[in-house]
Amino acid sequence: MPVRFKRSWGADFTAPDKARFRLWAPDERDVRLVLDGAEHAMQPGDDGWFEITAKARAGDRYWFRLSDGTAVTDPASSAQESGASGASVLVDHSAYDWKTDSWRGRPWEETIISEIHVGGFTPEGTFRAAIAHLPHLARAGITAIELMPVAQFPGGRGWGYDGVLHYAPHNAYGTPDDLKALVDAAHSLGLMVLLDVVYNHFGPEHNHLARYATRFFNKDRPTPWGASIAFEEQAVRRYFIENALYWLGEFRFDGLRFDATDQIRDTSERHFLVALAEELRQTFADREIHLVVEDADRRRSLLARGPDGARVLFDAAWNDDFHNALHVIATGETKGHYLPFAEDAWGNLLEAMTTGFALPSKEDNFAPSPADAPVAPQARVHFLQNHDHIGNRAFGERLTSLVKEERLRVLTAMLMLMPQIPLLFMGEEYGETQPFHFFCDYQGEIADAIRLGRRDEAENFGGIPQGRTADDLPDPLAPETFENSKLRWSRAESPAGRRRLALIGELAGIRQRHIVPLLVRTAVPDFRTIAGATGVVAIDWQFGAASLELRINLSEHRKAIPAFRGTPIFTSGEHGRTTDPPRELAGPGIIAAIAS
Repeated sequence: MPVRFKRSWGADFTAPDKARFRLWAPDERDVRLVLDGAEHAMQPGDDGWFEITAKARAGDRYWFRLSDGTAVTDPASSAQESGASGASVLVDHSAYDWKTDSWRGRPWEETIISEIHVGGFTPEGTFRAAIAHLPHLARAGITAIELMPVAQFPGGRGWGYDGVLHYAPHNAYGTPDDLKALVDAAHSLGLMVLLDVVYNHFGPEHNHLARYATRFFNKDRPTPWGASIAFEEQAVRRYFIENALYWLGEFRFDGLRFDATDQIRDTSERHFLVALAEELRQTFADREIHLVVEDADRRRSLLARGPDGARVLFDAAWNDDFHNALHVIATGETKGHYLPFAEDAWGNLLEAMTTGFALPSKEDNFAPSPADAPVAPQARVHFLQNHDHIGNRAFGERLTSLVKEERLRVLTAMLMLMPQIPLLFMGEEYGETQPFHFFCDYQGEIADAIRLGRRDEAENFGGIPQGRTADDLPDPLAPETFENSKLRWSRAESPAGRRRLALIGELAGIRQRHIVPLLVRTAVPDFRTIAGATGVVAIDWQFGAASLELRINLSEHRKAIPAFRGTPIFTSGEHGRTTDPPRELAGPGIIAAIAS
């Protein structure tokens, strides 16, 4: 059964034919509800709240009318009639007939993620259309899909990180029931579903909160996207905490990925992120709920484990350090975000693979634990590429277009067989070569600013290739840029696609059989890195009595490798067979072994 809670914000049914509507508008003297064309005076309450209970039915359209006559969308709308600026639609969330009532989730250690953009995942670009491809992911050994943000954003196409109505699934993707059907279908196949949410800013258009609730924002504390959100305000905290409860409860998502938590500023005694994690854990104590952060400050205390290995706040954080160091080694690119990793790429890679961090943490105000406190490997999400690292490139190239197939095979095995949680970007499981671009749907000055900004982003992610200029960049506002970013599913049926799928399936099976049991047993393993020839990575992780040993040759030449004592569970690359175990490995190649 879904967890129901009394919402502070928005509209919710109190009886089959009645709904309560609430809006926090502390700058207004009166607010009226416009429900299917009829106006109703709302009752003012404490600290700027307005409320009314009225006769209503699912599907009714409504607005809020401010003191000056302006009609505004419900910021906590559950659905929109025609986009971010249209009428809000009343939704009865209890009406959906769930088919997977017994689903309680899967342990975090079993997670293998496929990150998905709903609009680009299928030709139709909808929640319902995505359902048909879920069996493909399950057969490949994926155990979780992570949806890029689906909260209503302006226009018909975009990445979703400029959402303005955090409770409404984007209308171009489908209805709330369509999204629930996607989650339901995934659960029937044993797939978890995670949702990327953005609590650090609103998009630049169609956010009307500043008109009637200026206290929602703090202009004196800017973020890269404008004024920061005032999490010190109780109404603001409830807006976002209840939003997380809403996605996990009404839609039964298995977890949330919180975008750019380093930009969530809060001076409260109990920080918003702490309050958020604790309330979610308490509310869904009977389910496997997974909370992941993207945190550029690299704060280890967010990832702390208790004495028994149980997570305290968040399960894991994305590890850009691993990607950045490995990308420098794999491609030779050193511009922009890759520059800090170029001087000691190999050292940075080893640090990211073992301690989980290559660069120092910034101020950590969540716990008294040391800045260099060890974290569990499963508290880091690793990837060879994600939406940022592909879509922010000049021409949206995937790694399949940047490195040779045999090297990519070794890099993939490395990703899948490390103890950290692996993430693939949609299509990566079959070696998609179609680019994934940045795209959005704005007009006027905002559109012009976005076009100019893409040039800077391209420089940050590898630069503009030799022989091309900024004039060659795809127009992020053009509909064809979006269309050209969609998966080409025929690639999965090609010989190369089938080879790649077979590799991913094999590695996923090995991970579940041999590595997941080690992660369950030990919170923070001991590790040792073993010096070797340039281009060789050798690491042993000790999980109690058992150890995971990786020997990786990322060069193009045969190299000596440090000895290992375990039984190989995967090999790629020819190795000398005159000794047992082998002492050298052709490059690129990898050997993963388990010793007990």
